[in-house]
Amino acid sequence: MARYDVVIIGGAIVGSSIAYYLREEGFSGSIALVERDPQFTHSATTLSCASIRQQFSIPENIRLSQFTLALFRRLEQEFGADADIGFREGGYLILAGENGLPILEQNHRVQMAEGADIVLEDAAALERRFSWLSTEGITAGAFGRTGEGWFDAHAMLMLFRKALRAKNIDFIGQAVTGIERQGGRVTAVMLDNCDRLEAGTVVNAAGPSAGKVAAMAGLALPVEPRKRSVFVFEAMEKFADMPLLVDPSGIYVRPEGSVYITGGAEPEERDGPADPADFDPDWPLFEEAIWPVLATRIPAFEAIKPTRAWAGHYDYNTLDQNAVIGPHPEVGNFVFANGFSGHGLQQAPAVGKAIAELIVHGGYRTIDCSAFGYARVAEGRPFRELNVI
Repeated sequence: MARYDVVIIGGAIVGSSIAYYLREEGFSGSIALVERDPQFTHSATTLSCASIRQQFSIPENIRLSQFTLALFRRLEQEFGADADIGFREGGYLILAGENGLPILEQNHRVQMAEGADIVLEDAAALERRFSWLSTEGITAGAFGRTGEGWFDAHAMLMLFRKALRAKNIDFIGQAVTGIERQGGRVTAVMLDNCDRLEAGTVVNAAGPSAGKVAAMAGLALPVEPRKRSVFVFEAMEKFADMPLLVDPSGIYVRPEGSVYITGGAEPEERDGPADPADFDPDWPLFEEAIWPVLATRIPAFEAIKPTRAWAGHYDYNTLDQNAVIGPHPEVGNFVFANGFSGHGLQQAPAVGKAIAELIVHGGYRTIDCSAFGYARVAEGRPFRELNVI
């Protein structure tokens, strides 16, 4: 038996960020970072498309990503001279047809109010900006000129993990099998090697498994794994100015070095909880849904060569596709950092900072995450993010 002041369940980017910022905020207590997959083979972090954007529909999500963007701009100051995550500031281009235009315009107003460098252009202007783009069925698009792009997820995770080595963190490579609770407090975490960790505070940073972890403490959390396939293809044409493009169908595509990656448009009727062991890409999705859209939107992609694919799991919040951040109102030492629904990697540093401030100072100081609190889950009151990709 061991005792820790803080036990963090989940050691990928969210959990590692929380541990990192706890020390940065001056927390001197003992910290255990528990991760069942120490090589991160099936982690949502490392299987992500690793992108960052400010094109969200609510200000709070924009602020979380802006915190991470600021970190990207001072990586060497934060992590040392060799810190590099290959950030390419290529932008996002989110397209809308006539029916989607009012939402795109409303989102753009929110983004502009938060200082995001997003331009909203009609179809003709988009074709002038991007000569390879077909605007068939498109009314307008929002393009992030700066502050959006993609990066190396594994490199980002390793920056945090490496930094933690000097911060007196205990890394525990085990799965959590149970959580003990006495009334309004959780008291211990049980591991699959039969170890028992007494805990002052337990932080749920378990990604797609977060709902199951919460249930171990007798708490309801509407977060489940949803499988998302990513396909890699080659094309004769190389478009150096291509941003991450999101079609109205939900299909996205972006450059990745000398190739391209694409995904999206999972059929709603089949998009349910994923088998935790299922990481097989859904090739029929590419052939039947994605490729035809790519060929329409970018005519040069009529002739492409698919090469490989992978699948990962989103930590999908079925209530509102938005994060749940902060303590449970009745079990105050159980803290949530869950349900990011595909944008957790880009928001993890901000959430790590927020949770650390909450634990160390008793409240948020840098970014107010109160709107993401658990109360809305208990009340069944969605705080919905409309720009889920």
